[in-house]
Formats: sequence, structure tokens, C-alpha cells
Amino acid sequence: MGGAAATERPFDDAVALARPAGGAPGQYVGRTSPAYANMVGPFGGITAAQALQAIWLHPDRLGEPVAFTGNFAAALADGEFTIDAQPVRTNRSTQHWVLTTRQRDAEGRDSVVYTATAMTALRRDTWRATDAVMPDAPAPESVPPTRRVKRPAWLDRYDMRWFAGAMPLEWNGAEGEDSVTRLWVRDEPPRALDFASLTALCDVFFPRVWLRRARMTPIGTVSMTVYFHASAADLAAAGTGHLLGQARGHAFHDGYFDQSAEMWSAAGRLLATTHQVVYYKE
Repeated sequence: MGGAAATERPFDDAVALARPAGGAPGQYVGRTSPAYANMVGPFGGITAAQALQAIWLHPDRLGEPVAFTGNFAAALADGEFTIDAQPVRTNRSTQHWVLTTRQRDAEGRDSVVYTATAMTALRRDTWRATDAVMPDAPAPESVPPTRRVKRPAWLDRYDMRWFAGAMPLEWNGAEGEDSVTRLWVRDEPPRALDFASLTALCDVFFPRVWLRRARMTPIGTVSMTVYFHASAADLAAAGTGHLLGQARGHAFHDGYFDQSAEMWSAAGRLLATTHQVVYYKE
């Protein structure tokens, strides 16, 4: 991963992990990245990508990611963190993982900030079908990039081109009819798609409650799951091009709501579906 400046390869720098001296198998050390800073702590997508990267780097990994669920126990503080990635069950073609991300708190105690489970597998060449329908969309080059003056740093790491359900222009409390968003998106600067970057891209959608209510409601993602419907070869075929993303909320109830999303390649391949639960308050 070395050799390039952080400004040239911000994503690769952010997910770079190292084995600590004398560390147990599956232990990795990383650092939060200013390039992916959010309003409080880092962008959640990059935290998930770092955890998945620990699996990808593990010498005992079997196959490719099929499912990943991350739980945000606390916002990461700026600085170093450790990830413990352990394969807890390995069968002939599947492998199950438990991951824990820790940081030292202000009192110097070891504190859990993120947990995850995952399943990897050796995929077989089988019958394929996709019941989901790719949304109609204009060509990405025909949609202007979204520009905002006030924005957390992580938004500059993505070329986002909303063409339906954009962020509210006025925070006037006017309730919308639905919470559907469609956009073209890719890493900025462009980079070849892989499982870690796809994981982060699954979290680029702003909270559905903002679109639904046009009110700057305090929120925090509690849990995010990604299901991968593509192989490494499928991701390589997507290259550095834009992905088509569609997100919608389902129910907003007593302080929590859920939202789901699909990520499609420009060629029409469904690459991933994702679901997350988000905390909100008045």
C-alpha cells in the first residue's frame, strides 16, 4: 500500500492495516483518517471497510465476502485503533468471522467501539438470476456532481450525482411523500472497485429521516449489513466507473428507523444490497 501520498490514495491509506509486533494472529492496527472525518467521529462506511479489510488480509481467509454486519457501539476517536478478526468456524466452503475494534479511552482503558460478524465463502459456478430491477437512470456524465459549501470531509471522497431524492434544499420541516434517493456515485479520486470500497459505498446515503422530514434531526447508525452479490471478478469488471445507488426508508418508529439500498454497476449487475438501523431523536 505504500509509495503514494495520502492525498493521492485516500481510501487505500484509510484502510491500511498493520500487524502489531508480538500481536496474536488476526490482530491489526490502523488509524482514523482525516479524509473520512464525519460530524462526529469517522464516516461509518470507512469503519466498516476497515473491519472487512482485516478479514481480507487474514492469512486464513477462505473465499470472498458474502455477508457482513457491523454494529457501531461508539464513535471512534481520532487516532489509533486495533481490530481483532477471528475465523470462529471454517467448513469446506464457508467461513464465519467475529471482529472487534477497540480504542483506548480517555482514562487509558481498552474500549470496544465497533463489533462485526461476517461470512466468507468459496463460491460455486451455479445458475444465476436477479429479481430486483435496476432503476431507470440518466447517464452519469449527464448528471452534474453535487456540490455543497458546508460538508464533512468524507463527502469530498465521493463523486455523488443525485438525480432523485436529493438532500433537502430547505430545512423547513415539510414532510415528503417518500424517502427514495437515486444517485450515481464512485470514489474520489476514482479507484478500482473492491470489497472494502464497495462496503463503504453502501453507506453513502444520507439518513432517510432527513429527506422524509426536511429537518436536521440528530441521528446515528446503530447496525449496518451488506450482502455481496458479486465476485472479485465482477467488481473488477466495474472498474473505476460510477455505481447506481438507490435507497429508501421503511419505518420510522420510537427513535429508530431502517433504510435499505441497492448498488448496481453501470452495466446492470447488482453488486450489493444493504440494510441499516439508525437512531434518531427530536
